[in-house]
This record gives sequence, C-alpha cells and structure tokens, in this order.
Amino acid sequence: MLKVAKLDQYYGGSHTLWEVDLDVRAGECTCLMGRNGVGKTTLLRAIMGLVPSAGGQITFGGQEITRKPVESRARLGIGYVPQGREIFPQLTVEENLRLGLVGRRGGGREVPERIFELFPVLKTMLRRRGGDLSGGQQQQLAIGRALVLEPKLLILDEPTEGIQPNVVQDIGDVLIRLNREEGLTVLVVEQKLKFARRVAHRFSILDRGRSMAAGEIDALDEGLVARYLTV
Repeated sequence: MLKVAKLDQYYGGSHTLWEVDLDVRAGECTCLMGRNGVGKTTLLRAIMGLVPSAGGQITFGGQEITRKPVESRARLGIGYVPQGREIFPQLTVEENLRLGLVGRRGGGREVPERIFELFPVLKTMLRRRGGDLSGGQQQQLAIGRALVLEPKLLILDEPTEGIQPNVVQDIGDVLIRLNREEGLTVLVVEQKLKFARRVAHRFSILDRGRSMAAGEIDALDEGLVARYLTV
C-alpha cells in the first residue's frame, strides 16, 4: 500500500535520511523501529509531506505522492498521529475531533460514532478542553481525530510514549481491532518491544538515517535488538 524507495532528506546541510526503503503492505501493521534520533519521525514527516524529500519516491496505493501537498495525502486516505499528540489544548474534545472532518474523503459533517465506540472516554468528555485531559486521554483524542478521516492507512509516531500502562493496553487493543478485524493498514513508530511484538506483523529498523533490517516480526531476534535497539 505504501512504498518508500531510496528516499533522501536534508535538514539544512545535514543529511538525515540516506536512500531509505520502507514497504507497508495492505492490511498489515508495520512497526518502524530504531534508537532515538535515527530518523524515524523525519521519515514519517516526509511521508506526510511535512518536510521535503531531496530524492527518492513515495507511492501510496500505486500513486506517486512524493511532491503532493499534505492535504492531498490526507484526502487520499492517510491518517497521521504525530509524536507529542499535537492536539489543540484550548479547544474542546469535540472541536478537536471536528477538525479531522476538514480532510475527510467525501465530506461529512458529523464525527463518526465508531470513534466513541473505540474510545468511550471521549464521549464523556466532549465539552472538556483538550488541555485538561490526561496524557493517555489526549493520545486517544489524537488517534480519534486521525480516525475521523476514515483513513486507509493510519500512521502513528510513538503512541505509547509517556502513557500509563492501562491506556497502553487499550491503545494496543484498538490497533489490533482496527488492523486485524477491520483491515485498516497501520504504520507505527514504537520503542516498546512488547507492544511492537503484540500489534505488528512486520518490522523495519532505521539506524543513522539508513534502512538496516526488515522482515516478519518473529524475525526480530535478540541480535537485531542488541545491535540496533538497545540503548
């Protein structure tokens, strides 16, 4: 569904991504892994068009999107949950969710009821400001906002970072439900090995801006963990 081929990216004079390859198969969950600062977030931002690519190609559903603007990628069916959630703290939960309607394919004026089925806590807090929610609740809000788009591909950047264990479990349950029961394709950046092994079918590892290893999640052995993931 999503294919990144030989992607290069620069920040100023710094070469951050070096001919990176990534293949996210339709109907699967792929986990992008690597230590802090190796280029994972930069790669996601390049996929979304938030930073320019200096070379290489990004295709989605067989269509090249390398130079397409951010809003076009959203309308094609890519939902994005950035690192740090980036909700609007002064807006209510409902207002945050409604912002997702702007890029929704085929229009639509109402937040889909399924969002509240997945995250019941959001329905009870519709009138509360986003900034008043706990970290775990804000993460659920950020995921819910991305799902309002009714995406074909959901991209999440470290959704369990700084989240209490019970909410991590809930987020994992939701991703498994969306992916394995409803067929939503998922690309997730994740550092927690237990979580990654629970939700993912495949993995891809970055190190110093380069693609180093990829395969079925069962092939993520202790040698790869020690070489590329252990701090």
